[in-house]
Amino acid sequence: MNTSSRLLLLVALSLPLPALAEHPQHATHEGAHHAPVADSVIALQRQHLAENTRGKGFGPQSPRDIDNPVGRNPVIFSAAPPAAQMNLCNIHFHKNAEHKGGEFTRYAGNGDGHGYLSGYQYTGHLAPAELKPTEEPVCPSEHGDLKPGDTIEVHYVYSTAQVKPGPTLGSCLSESIKNPQLRVEAQVYVLVNDAKARNFMELTRHGKVNGRYQALNIPSDTGTPVQYAGSTTGPGYNEKGSPYQVTWSVRPRVAKVNIETVGQWCKGNVFKEDHAHGVRNLVINPDLLSPMQAR
Repeated sequence: MNTSSRLLLLVALSLPLPALAEHPQHATHEGAHHAPVADSVIALQRQHLAENTRGKGFGPQSPRDIDNPVGRNPVIFSAAPPAAQMNLCNIHFHKNAEHKGGEFTRYAGNGDGHGYLSGYQYTGHLAPAELKPTEEPVCPSEHGDLKPGDTIEVHYVYSTAQVKPGPTLGSCLSESIKNPQLRVEAQVYVLVNDAKARNFMELTRHGKVNGRYQALNIPSDTGTPVQYAGSTTGPGYNEKGSPYQVTWSVRPRVAKVNIETVGQWCKGNVFKEDHAHGVRNLVINPDLLSPMQAR
């Protein structure tokens, strides 16, 4: 893979929502640096996405509503092998769920128009004790820090290349294979101030199994994953199509995770991840979505 192609895929993967018919409950977030943009801004981004992809042969896009099987994108590609037959290459997470569906359907608002403070949130109930503020900022960044009650979507990224876990999604590429198949196992978590909740350090623990790098503790009790053909994500694709093919498996139920352990992970991990990434607008144009079997 030449340098320019490698850099393009890095940008596509590492950057990495809202239907016009919805009347979302807009949410605010302490520490936000930008006022939410108007619905018209998101509508214009969607219009540009449709115009910039029409008739150009782009494959199905991500993220999507996993409860809606409708899609009429004609591009078909082979599904990536099961994760157990691939190598884990990266783990990162996004603030709010990029996908919609299951237990994450409450719209967080339009955000700043660039992928932050938007997406979807956990729809379940949290006890007051679970929402107790933390003593220190968790995973702080220029876009704010994480707080109890926040939703995150974690992407466990796998590659058919002979690679090992590492920083940036460039770790998913190999000089020996120019076009490895990619799979993302996605799990949505809600952050709670509860030491008895799941430990994020354990949820991201990895090691070799049968000679392949694996995430060892992806939850197995959060529903049957919804698998579909899609693309890389990220706010950089709000107005243009992603040219990359990714097999997605998105779990429909949310798991609670101890926010303190997320903060611990952000202070040091092999992936060199220290903050939440932004999200791409939810893709709702059927021409840009793959058909799925109804759940």
